[in-house]
Amino acid sequence: MRGRPRMDRGNLEAMLIWVYSLNEVDKLQCRSLLDGLHSAGIETKEYDWTTLLTPGVVLFDQSNKEACDFIRHSSHGGAVHLLAVALSRAALKGGGAWSLLHAGASDVIVWENCPDFVTRVAAYLERWQTVDRLIESPLVRENLIGSSPAWIRVLRQVVEVARFTSAYVLVTGESGTGKELVARLIHTLDPRPRKGNLVILDCTTVVPELSGSEFFGHERGAFTGAVSSRDGAFALANGGTLFLDEVGELPQSLQAELLRVVQEHTYKRVGSNTWHKTEFRLVSATNRQLLCETNHASFRPDLYYRIASWSCHLPSLHERREDILPLAFHFSRQAWEGAQDAGLNEDVLEYLMSRAYPGNIRELKQLILRMVYRHVGPGPLTPGDIPEGDRPEPSLKASGWQDQDFERVIRRAVAMGAKMREISRAAEDIAVRSAVAEERGSWSQAAARLGVTGRALQLRRAAWRRKAQNNNDLVA
Repeated sequence: MRGRPRMDRGNLEAMLIWVYSLNEVDKLQCRSLLDGLHSAGIETKEYDWTTLLTPGVVLFDQSNKEACDFIRHSSHGGAVHLLAVALSRAALKGGGAWSLLHAGASDVIVWENCPDFVTRVAAYLERWQTVDRLIESPLVRENLIGSSPAWIRVLRQVVEVARFTSAYVLVTGESGTGKELVARLIHTLDPRPRKGNLVILDCTTVVPELSGSEFFGHERGAFTGAVSSRDGAFALANGGTLFLDEVGELPQSLQAELLRVVQEHTYKRVGSNTWHKTEFRLVSATNRQLLCETNHASFRPDLYYRIASWSCHLPSLHERREDILPLAFHFSRQAWEGAQDAGLNEDVLEYLMSRAYPGNIRELKQLILRMVYRHVGPGPLTPGDIPEGDRPEPSLKASGWQDQDFERVIRRAVAMGAKMREISRAAEDIAVRSAVAEERGSWSQAAARLGVTGRALQLRRAAWRRKAQNNNDLVA
């Protein structure tokens, strides 16, 4: 792990402080924390739904269901960084820390007997602000499209590991989920001075007879056809990053040869007795369950634990359906190659949202390209632009957002005794929060998106704040 950069607290954005269910004695502790943060040059203000992507700190004295629900809603399911602070170890009894993390907290710490508590909170804020700033940068937003909680959580992990560590990374996920894009991002964000190149090697294309030359290089005359010497992937990646795509396809014999290079950073060319030194960052990717395969002797466990100093799993498109339309618009703009984007009409949008994507993002991109190729004249893409082989059967009419998942949630609420008014109110609250998050804090745009007046949302916002003040002892 690299050393943490010097903290510049003067540049820290305003943070949010709110307190959940504290007694009068605990409130005095909270006030001392606020005073300490102010003294450290960190601004604090009360919690407000309109302030998005700003780290929050919630203090609590019980890790009960109500606290978990509060954190789940406040963090937008983990989309917003939130530090959960227990005032004592007793507040986390019964595995409370795991429940809070599952609810969306970024971390859980205990205030009791914690030295330099303010410094520690400030360090969290600094790290989170740096990560979020990178995620909001054009580098990420224009290449790794999506704002769903599942995708943002993965991006934050990738950005943090790439920027603040030199760890070898294993990226897993189904085919078409963007593993190579993630590898490129890791290389780009790696802060090494005088960084070398990103070298990509697709392990599915490596011919066993020439694998030694592909990875280690060879000397002239080392084998028939070796008319000149050649550098392999490890030499080319010296000082940079080596990306091994589909590393799970490597044969056992080659896995053993790679282990020494990965472990010792030394190798010999084919036909040479000279050891060469190489320094590189290794990023590997696979759509297979390598950890399971180590138990069946198809992948060496010692190599697995070398290449997976840190691993991340990219969600399938089914797990991040909120990102389907943003991705579709992105691919549509790309397909027009600088010409005015024709857009997508409502029937096409409904079709895209209801469709399954076993090929994930790659399949969605190719579908959009096929539609653009068929499009004629001005105006948006229409159902006729969808190739015949991609169209749904007439009897399988797209169900839109009122699908089986929606019905399952309502059935569960009814089974648990929820009344009509309670279900309607909860659905409206979630819709408002989602729209505000999608419009990045703009209540007027969220109102237009939901088809209601701005005043209606302002009244709801005011009601939320009154409830927070009355029920959660809000402290600013």
